[in-house]
Amino acid sequence: MTYEPHGKHLIAGAWVGSDDTFASQPVSGPAHHTANGGAAEVDAACQAAEEAFWTYGYSTRAERAAFLNAIADEIEERGDQITDIGTRETGLPEARLQGERGRTTGQLRLFASHILDGAYLDQRHDAALPDRAPLPRPDLKMVQRPIGPVAVFGASNFPLAFSTAGGDTASALAAGCPVVVKGHPAHPGTGEIVAEAIKAAIEKTGMPAGVFSLIQGNTNDLSAALVNHPLINAVGFTGSLGAGRALFDMCAARPTPIPFFGELGSVNPMFLLPSTMSERGAEMAAGWAGSLTMGVGQFCTNPGVVVAIDSPETDAFIAAATEALSAVGAQTMLTEGIANAFRAGRDRIAGTKGVREVLTSTCDLRNATPYLFATTGAEWLANHALGHEVFGPLGLIVRVADADEMRAVARSLDGQLTCTLMMQDDDTDLARALMPVLERKAGRVLVNGYPTGVEVCDAMVHGGPYPASTNFGATSVGTLAIRRFLRPVCYQNLPDALLPTDLT
Repeated sequence: MTYEPHGKHLIAGAWVGSDDTFASQPVSGPAHHTANGGAAEVDAACQAAEEAFWTYGYSTRAERAAFLNAIADEIEERGDQITDIGTRETGLPEARLQGERGRTTGQLRLFASHILDGAYLDQRHDAALPDRAPLPRPDLKMVQRPIGPVAVFGASNFPLAFSTAGGDTASALAAGCPVVVKGHPAHPGTGEIVAEAIKAAIEKTGMPAGVFSLIQGNTNDLSAALVNHPLINAVGFTGSLGAGRALFDMCAARPTPIPFFGELGSVNPMFLLPSTMSERGAEMAAGWAGSLTMGVGQFCTNPGVVVAIDSPETDAFIAAATEALSAVGAQTMLTEGIANAFRAGRDRIAGTKGVREVLTSTCDLRNATPYLFATTGAEWLANHALGHEVFGPLGLIVRVADADEMRAVARSLDGQLTCTLMMQDDDTDLARALMPVLERKAGRVLVNGYPTGVEVCDAMVHGGPYPASTNFGATSVGTLAIRRFLRPVCYQNLPDALLPTDLT
C-alpha cells in the first residue's frame, strides 16, 4: 500500500507546514518536499512538551504503559505503508524493515512491561529513628523521577528502531518525559507516518497533545535550536562522531548544561585466538565477511577490525575472507553523504603507511562494495587514525607478532560498543589475559559470535567509553536505557499525601 507524505511537522497534536522546504532523496520513486523547521517550530514544540510534563510526568505507570502499547498497535496497523515508504527512501529491503518494525514495537511493549514491574524506580526507605543518639534520624524515602522534556535525534541507519518511535523515544516516554524528535532528513516520510501512529495513540489514550512532537529539517541551525532550548533537559543521539561531538559540546556550553547521550562510533574489534584459527579459520572468515557486509556495513556494531597473530593460519583466514567478500556485489547505501564518507574512509585507510590493499573495487554514487586491507600490529600502534571508524563494508586485518603485541593493540583501542573473542578452550589463558583490557574498552564483550545482533532485553548494554558513547554509564538499548531520563529524589519527613504515587 503506497504512502504519500504530506511533508509537515507534528507539533502539539497539529500538522504544521512552512514555506521553507527540503526535498528528500529517495532510492526509488519521486522526491517529496518536507517542511524545514527552525527556532519557531522548536520553541512551539518545547513549550508544548513542558506544559504536557505537568500532566504526563505525574501520570501512573499503568497509564504510560497503555500509551506505549497503543503506539505499538498503531505502528503495526500501518505496517505495510511503513515498509513501502521506508524501502523507497532508504533502499533497505522489505524484510529488513519488517524486522526493524518488529523490533520497534517490541521495544515499546518491553518498556510498557518494565515500568509496570516498578523495579526500575529503585525505591529506598530509611525509617525514622527518633530515639537515636546522639542525633535522631529523619524518615527518608527515595525514588526515581522523570527529568522533563527530552530531545531525540533520528538515526540514518535505523529509520524505525533508532528514530521517531525508537529506543530513545520509547525509554523517555516510559520514564514520564515528553519527547521532541528531530526527524532525520534521509527518511522524512517514514518519520512522518510513524508520527501519525503516535498521534493516534495520544488521542486514543487521552494523553496531552504536547507529549510528542516531530520537527523535520536538514539544517544545523535546527539541531542547534533544539539542543539549546532551555526547556530541553537531555538529548538522545545516534550518529557520526563529528555531528555528535558538536551537539555534545553545545549541551555542555549551555547556561544550564544538560546530559547528552550520544552513540558516536566504534570499530568493534574481533580478536581471533590461535587455537580457534587452526580449527575453524575458514568458517570464521565466512562469518566475519557476512557480518561485515550485513546492511552494507551500516550498523554501529559492524566488526571493522580483526586482530590475529601472524601465522600461516592467518594467511588462510585472509584468503578465505577475500573469497567471501569478493562474492558480495554492490549494495545501495542509505544516503549520498554516507556513500561519500565511506569512499573518503577507504581512501584514508588505503593511503596510510604500512597498509596493504587485499581486496579493492570501484564503487560510485550510493553504491558500495566491500574493501579489505591488512596491516601489522606495529603499524597500528604507530598510527592511531587506523582505529577510526569507516562506516560501511570495509575490513582491516591487524597481524600482530605475538600475544604480547595483541594485548598492546587491545590497550591502544578507543572506547568501543563491542569487543569479541573468537576462542577455544586451549585459548583460555590468552583470553583471560585480554579480558581486563576488553571490559574497560567496551560496553559488551562477546565470545564466539558476531556483534551485529543487538538483543533488546534487560541485560543488554549498547554503549561504552568515548567515542562509542558520550556517557559510559548508560545504554541506548535494553531496559536500563530508561535510567538516562530519570533522576533520584529524596523525600524527608513528607506525609503520604505529598509523596509521589510510586512511594505510597
